[in-house]
Amino acid sequence: MTQLTDRSAPLSSASAVERGRAAALTVSFLRGAIAAGVGLGVFAVLVLAMWIISPYPDSGAGGALRAAAALWLLAHGTDLLRTDTLSGDPAPLGVTPLLLMLLPLWLVHRASRDALEPDEERPPLTVPSVVATLTGGYLLVGAAAVLLVAGATLSARPVCAALTLPVMTVVAAAAGAWRARGRPRGPLPAWLPAAVRGGLGRIVAAPGVRRGTALALRAGAGSLLVLLGGGALLVGIWLAWHGAGAYGSFLRLAVDWPGRCALLLMGLALVPNAAVWGAAYGLGPGFALGTGVTVTPLGATGGGGDASSAFAPFAVAPGGAGPGLNWAVAVVPMAAAVALAWFTVRVAAPPYTTKEEAWGARATALTATLGGVVCGVLTAVLAAVSGGPMGTGKLTVLGPVWWLTGAAALVWTVGLGVPAALLLRARRLRERAAREAEEEAAEPAEVAEARQSFWRRPALRLGAGAVSASSGETAGGLDLLVADTEAARREREGEADAGEPSFEPYDFLPDKAWHERGARQTRWAAVKQASGRLTADFPDTGKPSGPTPVKKRSGPGGSDTDSGTVPGGGSGAVS
Repeated sequence: MTQLTDRSAPLSSASAVERGRAAALTVSFLRGAIAAGVGLGVFAVLVLAMWIISPYPDSGAGGALRAAAALWLLAHGTDLLRTDTLSGDPAPLGVTPLLLMLLPLWLVHRASRDALEPDEERPPLTVPSVVATLTGGYLLVGAAAVLLVAGATLSARPVCAALTLPVMTVVAAAAGAWRARGRPRGPLPAWLPAAVRGGLGRIVAAPGVRRGTALALRAGAGSLLVLLGGGALLVGIWLAWHGAGAYGSFLRLAVDWPGRCALLLMGLALVPNAAVWGAAYGLGPGFALGTGVTVTPLGATGGGGDASSAFAPFAVAPGGAGPGLNWAVAVVPMAAAVALAWFTVRVAAPPYTTKEEAWGARATALTATLGGVVCGVLTAVLAAVSGGPMGTGKLTVLGPVWWLTGAAALVWTVGLGVPAALLLRARRLRERAAREAEEEAAEPAEVAEARQSFWRRPALRLGAGAVSASSGETAGGLDLLVADTEAARREREGEADAGEPSFEPYDFLPDKAWHERGARQTRWAAVKQASGRLTADFPDTGKPSGPTPVKKRSGPGGSDTDSGTVPGGGSGAVS
């Protein structure tokens, strides 16, 4: 019985661990479903609010909920089909509002991060298991949303939804898991050859490579933010320049206030898309406003008037022959290149650094180049996501061409950012050298002489073999004295002859002089003055100030013996 009991204990504990892991995976699955449900709920609240305040709703609450599910799928990059067209043919809707995309990405990211937080009540989970279960729960709700909008006015393409939903969910969940684990640098994929993995592992493990890669990522992201900010500024200038046309198109698209509120919300959701389009315009390739119509700083090619008449908001798009103003948009990519150089040099050669502390010119140039590549790749991805079709005919192609926009961003940032980084590095090093030269030139002669004489002062001899600082000779002796060479004596004698106080080496006071009554009174007066005269006056005991012999207590035989002396004239007994 004892053996059976001992063997059953590990089995029960193992089964308990398995049950706990299964429960934790179930919770992770539910987290994914809840994240999808929360996103759908937010969209449903917005759409239902517009449906409630609308004086002429086209459908009931069921139609509003289907529209909310369709917008939720559109926020994941899924193309929609609109069936209520004048021609009767379904029209595609593929322009994804980038602002709406942030909500589902953030929800999945947070759910994945929370699922991997350490908890004493549950066993730890692995990253692949959390990503798989959370994605499964999220896709279950996504499949229900696709079925809900099937046959509605706005329906989703099942094939497109089967591609975009899993990709976005896995990417966001993996990012959340990576952050929850402390942003580790895991091993390389196993499908790579062993030689390739070994070589890349040695390269990645180098401290300089890691530091340069992290700096390049930050510099590329900073350059992208400046580029998008410049694009948003261009869009604002276009709206202010064509304010009358924008206001007229706004009134024509929505005749009542609920419709205008809905149109305003749609415009706010498309602000990041407009910033990407403005950045593409400033980079040079521009963006398409329909089939065969492209707007660039050189002007609109292919008939800009047809594009503006196809969709009224495009009447505010830049175009025409304004060479001075159009060429001024080159400031946007130039600012992005300068930002890339600044983010690189602020770490590679920070202010007040020396040439030995700063990075080399080759490392600085390589890091700036890698940052330009990061900016180009991210710009191409945003350009691909921000565009798409908004109908048939002239509205089939809208937005920038992703590969042209990415290539232009790469050329601008690398072509101007790398030389700017090298020039900024050289300037900081030159300023540092000039500042040091000015400080040395402005330094008084007395300070320089004092600094030189400091190093010629006699050295402290701590034992046999000590070296004198004035002559460099080795001095012997085992006691703790000050090295006093012949050269140091001559130097002090010369200073004494000139009327200056001579330097006397520090010497230890004898024990008897330390305990004399006059020295003790002087120390007591200093203590009294430092304490704000709270200390009593020096006690006048009238006893001699010399060392007093101390006697032991009487032993069993009744005799006293001397055992030592107590400095300062006091007496004491040693037991």
